[in-house]
Formats: sequence, structure tokens, C-alpha cells
Amino acid sequence: MDPLMLLGEWWWTAAVAAGGVTAGAIGLRRRTTRSGRRLAYDAARHDLKTARVAVLEKRTAVKVARADHARVAAERSARRATPEQVASAKRMLRDAELDVRAATANVRATRARVTAARASIPTRSAPRPLDRLRAQHDAVVARWMRYETDTAHQIAYPSMTDVKEPATAAYLRAANRATEARRSAGDTPTPAEYSAYRDAVAELERALDVAEHAARTQAGEAPAAPAWQNAAHDVLTRSVDAIDRAAGAAANAFAAWSERRRPRDDQER
Repeated sequence: MDPLMLLGEWWWTAAVAAGGVTAGAIGLRRRTTRSGRRLAYDAARHDLKTARVAVLEKRTAVKVARADHARVAAERSARRATPEQVASAKRMLRDAELDVRAATANVRATRARVTAARASIPTRSAPRPLDRLRAQHDAVVARWMRYETDTAHQIAYPSMTDVKEPATAAYLRAANRATEARRSAGDTPTPAEYSAYRDAVAELERALDVAEHAARTQAGEAPAAPAWQNAAHDVLTRSVDAIDRAAGAAANAFAAWSERRRPRDDQER
């Protein structure tokens, strides 16, 4: 048979096969989405999109603040603005620049969250992200309930049940927000609702940690770290990061230099 005729008769099989693969992939994704196994990943992607929009908005705010500062400074030169107005415009510009840095750091963090969430999409037999998040929420509440129900804990850490304590009051507010976020999420939350619930649980866990540390400090078990120690820790962390970046750059440069020398060494041999 003529090869061209054969190709003409069987060309459609390739299209059908490709369509079947594509449809299968789409069907698998839809089943994964409906089952909730992709929920953490979809929520992370939603967060990244929101974070990128926030960066654009913050950069626009910096441009506006910079222009306003230049205008006020020019008016000050013409004696139509006071030094206080110039200082205020400068503060607003500085705050806007800090907001951009924070928003940019948030984009980097959400990118890492997307990568981690994509790598940890559970199998069919593994718990869904929503189930894991609820379990995490329940575990934090169980930690708190020890101070409500255990007499020994009540005696040792009385501030944990004293609503007048700032850290305890902050935990209770965080607990209310987490409970409301869980109720709003329901059984089939959107990525945005899951993201809000996830962040509320993370805030709740941090609030409990702060409250527990404050209670241990009052009980004489965990002395509070002085301000200079926290500052020193921040400086050390930044220094370590800088050293890591410098070491990585040096390693890359050495590897590139080695690759350039290798062909010459081979020719000499």
C-alpha cells in the first residue's frame, strides 16, 4: 500500500491518542481538585498571585511617595512648606520603601510554599490537606486545654487562664479567629478560604507559644531574652546568610574555572 495512503487512513489515531492523554490529564487534575488533595497547592498559588499584586501596588505607592517628597522638598526651598512637612513626606517615603521590601520577601516566601505544596500533594490513601490542617488546629487547642483542665498546670502557670494577661488575651482572640475561619472554610473550601484558615491556625500556634513562654517566664522557668540578645541574633542570622551567599558564589566561580581549564588539560594529555 502507498505510504501516503496509509498515513492518510491512520492519521486520526495519533490525534485521538493525544486527545485521550490530554483528556486523561485534565480528568486526573479535576478528580484531584474535587478530592481536595490539591487544595494546599492551589491555595499557595492563590497566595503567590495575591503577593505579586501586592508588590505592584507597593511599588506604585513608592513612586507616589517619592514624587510627593520631591514636591514638598521643592516647596520647602521656595519657603512654601515647613520642615515638619518635609520630614513627614520623608517618613512616608521610607515607610513605603519598607513595605516594598516586605512585600518582595513575601513573594519569595510564597514561591517556596508553592514548591513545597506541589511536592507534597498527597496520594489517595493519605490525609487531605484540609484534614491535616484541622488536625493541626485540634492539636493546638488540646495543648491549650491542658491549662484549663489539669490542676497541676493551673497551679504552675496561672497566667495561662488569666484573661487579663496580654499574651493570654492575644491567644483567645487568635482562637476565635481560627474557629471562625474553620467554620467559614467548611468541608469544601476555596483556595482563598483554605489559605485564610491555614494562616489563622499558624497565628494561633504562634500566639500559644508566646503565651506559654510568658507563663514560664512568670514562673521563673524561662527568663526573657534581653533586647540586645534578640538584636545580636538578628545580626548573626544576617551574617550567616551573607556568608552562605558568598560561599555559594565562590563555589560556582571555582566550578566555572575548573570547567574552563579541563579542555586545556585534556589537550595537553
